[in-house]
Amino acid sequence: MDARRWLSTVGTGVKGAFVENRSILSFEEYLAAFAEAPRLQARSSAQYLRDVLDHFGSEERETPVGRVRRWLAFDLPFDPDGRSHRVAGHEEVQAGLYRAIGTFVRSGRVDKLVLLHGPNGSAKSSIVSAIVAAMEAYSRTREGALYRFHWVFPAERKLRGAGLGFGPREDAGEPSSFAHLDGEALDARLSCPMKDHPLLLVPREERRRLLQERCKPAASGAAGGAEADFVLSEYLLEGEPCQLCRQVHDALLASYRGDWLKVLRHVQVERFYASARYQLAAVTVEPQHFVDAAVRQVTADRSVAALPPALHALSLLEPHGPLVAANRGIIEYSDLLKREPAAFKYLLGTAETGRVALEHLVLQLDVVLLASANEKQLAAFKETPEFASFRGRLELVRVPYLRRASVEREVYDRQITAASVGKHVAPHATAIAAQWAVLTRLKRPLPDRYPGEVRELVEELAPLEKLRLYDRGVAPDRLPLAEAKVLRKHAGDLYRESDAYPNYEGRTGASAREIKTVLFNAAQAQGAACLTPLAVLGELHALCRDKTVHDFLLQEVVDGYHDHEEFVRVVEAEYLDLIDEEIRDAMGLVSEAQFRELFVRYVTLVSHWVKGERVRDPVTGAVAPADERRMIELERVVMPPGDDRRDFRRGLISAIGAYRLDHPDGEAIDYAAIFPDLFRRIRERAHEERKREIRARREDVLRYLSDERSALDDRARARVEETLRTLRERYGYCEHCAQDALLFLMRRRYA
Repeated sequence: MDARRWLSTVGTGVKGAFVENRSILSFEEYLAAFAEAPRLQARSSAQYLRDVLDHFGSEERETPVGRVRRWLAFDLPFDPDGRSHRVAGHEEVQAGLYRAIGTFVRSGRVDKLVLLHGPNGSAKSSIVSAIVAAMEAYSRTREGALYRFHWVFPAERKLRGAGLGFGPREDAGEPSSFAHLDGEALDARLSCPMKDHPLLLVPREERRRLLQERCKPAASGAAGGAEADFVLSEYLLEGEPCQLCRQVHDALLASYRGDWLKVLRHVQVERFYASARYQLAAVTVEPQHFVDAAVRQVTADRSVAALPPALHALSLLEPHGPLVAANRGIIEYSDLLKREPAAFKYLLGTAETGRVALEHLVLQLDVVLLASANEKQLAAFKETPEFASFRGRLELVRVPYLRRASVEREVYDRQITAASVGKHVAPHATAIAAQWAVLTRLKRPLPDRYPGEVRELVEELAPLEKLRLYDRGVAPDRLPLAEAKVLRKHAGDLYRESDAYPNYEGRTGASAREIKTVLFNAAQAQGAACLTPLAVLGELHALCRDKTVHDFLLQEVVDGYHDHEEFVRVVEAEYLDLIDEEIRDAMGLVSEAQFRELFVRYVTLVSHWVKGERVRDPVTGAVAPADERRMIELERVVMPPGDDRRDFRRGLISAIGAYRLDHPDGEAIDYAAIFPDLFRRIRERAHEERKREIRARREDVLRYLSDERSALDDRARARVEETLRTLRERYGYCEHCAQDALLFLMRRRYA
């Protein structure tokens, strides 16, 4: 490796990026950049944050509980290595945040603190972290450029003309700006501690006219994702530079006898990037007992001789602290309500006016205020006298636990990996953990909220049935087709049933944090080569016994809801069903293609029957009415008890017609997706008919997995090996967990 050549290559790249990103500008150059994209440069922190979300886009998604809009920034598409920390679900929370930010944008000011509230471990901090990560990524794009400014003072010995322009002398050799002088040509540089917008250096009246002229509404819409009715913020229209910058500005203006252009020579505009790590426009404040800003004297820790004589008489005060660091961005108060109210009472005025008073000065802020709190803290805060003052200054956004098992599973699948636990993760290990977690969060429905035809359906809904309805839109098998359709139609109503209640669904139950602990503990099961569902079930049983640690275990059981120990047995039965189906498929006893072919033939007959058409026999060519006997043969399997055959058939064709309306692109009909319950009944009947053969093969499997493998003949050994190979290749088992699953199933169901 040629170190010098390597360093030269890297250095050339860094310098090129520095120039391309326009990292250092004079004030005149910045004004030209503003003229190129005025709305991008005239954004407030709220407008900037909305553009962050708009930049990464959003998409509409259809779920069993209704259509939702997901902002893709929460998927962290800009950070492939950090995708394990993406926010799963919580589209309702995203919508609430976007709505609050949009209100700030339209009003031209941030006048409330957005409080994310929910149970412990419901992803409040993860949501804010995703926003911060998206903001960091966006600030590095061309359209996301942010600028601050510094005061620079050249070394007199390095410039032509003594006096640095502070005296009456004029020298044509002096540069029009000191912004691009090399470091050794500068005696001092004072940074604006507030990262104030460079345009605040323009006198207020001229600034207003400039902004209103350059940012006037355009019929075609605005750049950067802003609305056509772009609203200028009070921060830019009415704001002033911070006290330190005002003092420097006024002192220079006096020295130059009112020549403002000479004052601007000392302004160096710098591009900066949002960064949580370096607390630049993105700050998280942990619970503490002092105000989040303070002030210190600049000249106390700087060489007075390095500053121009015009500034020697000034007592420059520099604010600092989290609020100052967060200006022009966002600040998060983590667990805000763990503080004493006196410690954050200053936020009353800050949230409403964007200002905070310190001992010697008043800070003007352009910052989006976020905070988090758990429900117990919020409930206690509502009982205090201070809450009445805060209520009008808070925008409450609820963050409940997830209630869809497949979405909950995403959380664990991304974080519980072979790399993180040090061993293979068996199929369904995270799925059963997610199912149990969601079951603990569900509440018994309130039948009285529904009309008569729905009331009984809702009243009889068991926890597992409710989970399936939320997750896959699957109604209970016990329901006739018409009633199942009605229940699916009201899935969204059930999902949002308790939104207005203090004790809403998703407020209590097992947190994702607790379930991750269960999974990590299960990975350490002694003698286990994999993280298996059996180990997870064991840890869940252990968790249920620890009622002194987990409050949700103390809930009263109501009609099967909150019966957490029973839920462990429920998810175990679900696991048995899954591996039963997979193992039968691996044994070659069941063919999904056969199910589909059988059902397609049935639908063809029913379609002709409903239309009153005759059917042509493909072999003989004879034309005859639809074969009633063949239709009834399948209906004995798939039709719920008590259903009328004629109504069942018509409902079937209506459902297919509705699917066609929703999918007009002409793609092949996925009958299994339209009628999952019917297909499950077909499979179960086929499986029941093959149980005898499975029991016969059970003995071969047990011998193969024990010391009696040599007792098997070649054909039996080949069958077992083919089963294990299919489980590995098709379903992701390894040799160890495939054997564990086989043994568990054989002993529980085929003993």
